[in-house]
Amino acid sequence: ENMKGNWNTSVFKNKNPIILELACGKGEYTLALAKMCPDKNFIGIDIKGARLWHGAKAAISNGLSNAVFLRIQIECLLDYFDKNEVAEIWIPFPDPQLRERRSKKRITGSRFLDIYRQALQSGGVVHLKTDNINLYNFTLQALAMQNIKILMKTENLYNENFLDEFVSVKTTYEKKFLEIGSTIKYLKFGFN
Repeated sequence: ENMKGNWNTSVFKNKNPIILELACGKGEYTLALAKMCPDKNFIGIDIKGARLWHGAKAAISNGLSNAVFLRIQIECLLDYFDKNEVAEIWIPFPDPQLRERRSKKRITGSRFLDIYRQALQSGGVVHLKTDNINLYNFTLQALAMQNIKILMKTENLYNENFLDEFVSVKTTYEKKFLEIGSTIKYLKFGFN
């Protein structure tokens, strides 16, 4: 509860940038990026404790002191992070919440974008990976409505030349989608 503004001093004990993975499940992105980037701090966020337990256990067994997990609802992000405290946000394969009555729960909707805008530092970016064209198009519309700058976008990630080691990390869901022939959509956007 007292972590807001204190992640670097109280948890990580360094001044490295903080990167979040939202709706992280077992924290596959958090763990992979923490291994690749020991000079950055990673926090996996999900509401399901059993999933987080797997990520936390893996972080401990792999000696990843730059990876931790937090069990909260994403709409409460600003209760745990100060304004401008976060450098980057990853949202790999969130639940697309396809039913219209659940559209307010889509974590790329307007109210969530407002939260990310506050938590992110100047120049901070958000990455979205999904197999779902409806979520991808919904996000594009939400970004356009708020005049949010799109830095990269594609409807077929693995057919592009900007693929790097970070974007190419594959979650369990992504592997399943690729096996059945789905194309992976990717957006990278930032706030001014």
